[in-house]
Order: sequence, then structure tokens, then C-alpha cells
Amino acid sequence: MNETQSQPYPEAPRQPELVKVVMPSAPPTMTYVIMGITIAVYLLQMGSEFFFSGIDYPAYFGMKINEAILAGQLWRLITPVLLHGSLMHIGFNMYALFVIGAGMESRMGHIRFLMLYIVGGFAGNVFSFFFTDAPSLGASTAVFGLLAAEGVFLYLNKDLFGKRAQRALSNIIMVAGVNLFIGLSPGIDNFGHIGGLLGGLIFAWLGGPRWEVEGIYPLVKLIDRRELRDAIIGAVVVGGIFSAIAILKFMNIGF
Repeated sequence: MNETQSQPYPEAPRQPELVKVVMPSAPPTMTYVIMGITIAVYLLQMGSEFFFSGIDYPAYFGMKINEAILAGQLWRLITPVLLHGSLMHIGFNMYALFVIGAGMESRMGHIRFLMLYIVGGFAGNVFSFFFTDAPSLGASTAVFGLLAAEGVFLYLNKDLFGKRAQRALSNIIMVAGVNLFIGLSPGIDNFGHIGGLLGGLIFAWLGGPRWEVEGIYPLVKLIDRRELRDAIIGAVVVGGIFSAIAILKFMNIGF
């Protein structure tokens, strides 16, 4: 016969509660500033063509032209990020900058985001300078740097985001792959895109956000273990690597 128990049945184990934490964030002020400056420069390009019989003086003095760089005009390794060849060109790049950049700046902060944008643009233009003699311009070198940095951010913080990070990282790899494939078309500087990817990847790996949860429930928060010092180190490393590549070109070792 069955025996009765005086003790109650043990309760089923409770599922762990999800803890919401506030992510470090900053308004994308620098993204808007970069977009504003880039659009203003494009308006200058349009004005130059209108008033000077189709001559685009900003592009003439700022785009990546290997012969001019070899003659000492080193600013052409960064100024192309402010120049564009058509309304569709700048429209696509500014849309990509807004979509990717706003999120990255909110995680990185203003100064670190600006450093990322500059080193991505520099790396892309140096890579283009080394591998191709074709003139080029456009912000896509820096935008590809942002794309790589977003992928590195998701990878470094995958334990926090779980499966969402894996899906988002897969999407970023797919987007980068598709755009690099499109870049095989004539008239597109794919070497600039690849250089931007490499520059953004190295910078973000060394100085991008590395989040950890700190505190005791319910007083928990996300903190970034990386400091501005780490970002400066990342920028110096990227600058050193790609400066060395540029020097090789000056030594006539490039392609």
C-alpha cells in the first residue's frame, strides 16, 4: 500500500531570471559631424563644377592620385574620404555611415569613433595606393573600417549577446562579402575596401569596446574594460603598419 508523506513535494527549480542592464551609450554626434562635413565638401564639388566649367577642384586637389602622393602630397592618403563622384555615391556612403556609425559611436564614444573612422580611411587609401595606380575617392574605405569594427565588437562580446551575436556576426560577414564581390566590378576600388576592413579590424581588436557585467543583482551594469589608451595604441599600430606599406610604395616596391 502507498505511504503518505508529511513533507511537501520539492518545488521545481526556477528558471534563471533575465537581468536587464543599461548598455554604455553616447549620442552619435561625431557621426552627424562627419556626415555634415562630407556633404558640405560635396556641395563644394558641385559648386566648383558649376562655376568652373565642369572642373572639380576639391577632387583635383584631394583625391587619391598616386603620382601626386609620390610627389609629396601625403594628405591625399586621407582626404579622399571627404570626396565623392556622384550623388548616388555619396548617398550610399552616407546611408552606410549613418546605419553602422551611429551604433558604433554609441558604444565607442566620440573620440574613439573618430579615431576608428580616420584610421579606416587611411588604411584603405594606403592599400589602394600600394596595389593600384587608378585614382579614387569616397568614404567607403572608412565605412568598411566601421563594418570590420562592428564584427570585432560582436566577436569580443559574444558571451554577453549569445546567439544574437552569432547571427549578427554572420550578417556582417555576408554584407562584407557581398560588397567585396560587387567591388570586383570595373570602376570600384576594392583594394581600398580591403584596406579599410583590415585597418578597422586591427584597431577594434586592440582598442574596441570589451564589455563586462559588474555589480550584484539588481544593481548591475555594463562597463568597458578598454580605455582611451588602448584605442590610441590601436591607432598607432594601424598607422605604423600602413605607413610602412606606403613607404614600400615610395621605395618602388608596390604593384
